[in-house]
Amino acid sequence: MPELSRRVQAFTDSVIRRMTRINDMTPGSINLSQGFPDFDPPKEILEALKVAAEHGPHQYSITFGAKNFRDALADMYTKKWNRPIDPDKEIVVTCGGTEAMMAAMMTVCNPGDKVAVFSPFYENYGADAILSGADPIYIPLVPPDFHYDRAVLEQAFRDGAKALILCNPSNPCGKVFTMGEMEEIAELAKRYDAFVITDEVYEYIIYDGNRHISMAALPGMYERTITCSSLSKTYSMTGWRLGYLIGPERVIEAAKKVHDFLTVGAAAPLQEAAVTGLKFGPEYYEWLKDLYTEKRDYLCGRLEQMGLPHTTPQGSYFVLVNISGFLERPEFSGWTDLEFCEWMIKKYGVAAVPGSSFFKEPVNNYIRLHFSRGKETLKMAADRLEKMAKDYGFC
Repeated sequence: MPELSRRVQAFTDSVIRRMTRINDMTPGSINLSQGFPDFDPPKEILEALKVAAEHGPHQYSITFGAKNFRDALADMYTKKWNRPIDPDKEIVVTCGGTEAMMAAMMTVCNPGDKVAVFSPFYENYGADAILSGADPIYIPLVPPDFHYDRAVLEQAFRDGAKALILCNPSNPCGKVFTMGEMEEIAELAKRYDAFVITDEVYEYIIYDGNRHISMAALPGMYERTITCSSLSKTYSMTGWRLGYLIGPERVIEAAKKVHDFLTVGAAAPLQEAAVTGLKFGPEYYEWLKDLYTEKRDYLCGRLEQMGLPHTTPQGSYFVLVNISGFLERPEFSGWTDLEFCEWMIKKYGVAAVPGSSFFKEPVNNYIRLHFSRGKETLKMAADRLEKMAKDYGFC
């Protein structure tokens, strides 16, 4: 039989989605692994979907996005970044943020190019680099505050990184990059003539007075920044698969070609309905922040009571729990974090993601939980985790 491509042998399937499949095969288990809500999008969007289902559109929209959808995005980002965004020349609507990132990588990377990636990282980035023919260079974000070493970052640019992938707020560690850090990254990107490809899907899920800063809004950075984002997390519609790229005309005109031949276009009726959400006022985003602040504080508070060390995210809806205390016990000797997660699902009915799937470094002592769940579900999951902690003497 013919050999499969070398590129597909260079990475595994998604560990995040694998944990969801294991969860779904375990009756009664609660999925805190894959980050999607168990509650519906806002009712105004669902009402708009009913209208679109009855009256259309039901055929292809323009490949790079329906005009009213792009117009709404352009209006939103023109206000946010205080610069005009051309909906026809500077936006591509994609099938989710995942396609947006893949299209961005394929637009700027040639085979053999190098791409800098902060570690820990959303697991897609490594595969995206490989699929686009690029070689990733990983820059550690060092716990507990997940800072980076400027010298290490600069060395990645000196070694020829053509682009940097910047997830802000970060999945999985919840870091929100400060203005000082963003300016430092921007200065290096300009000095070494590199692109910055940003993943900003959690930009509205921010806590404790932290502020999300878009790289594209910094002086001199719009022309070398490709902003990838999505409606999935902001409007609780991960299954709708609506994302977008925003960037300078030169990049976006090329990205349109990549997008066209990858997927042709995002679903027309879903774009039509989602325009309603893009026109929400600031009160919606304040409500969203308050909603997730309550969920974060609840889960982190419960973990604190259990005696389980954990991160407290500045943004996003993920918590990293340090399981070193378990792995140091004789009964867990030699276990990997993946084995721990599989055991936890079967014995306690809570699904998590092994932290090693996010780190390039040899990290084996974290699991990732998400808190995008309703109150009762989150309480039930926390109760099960508390039982686990009590069973092993943590509380």
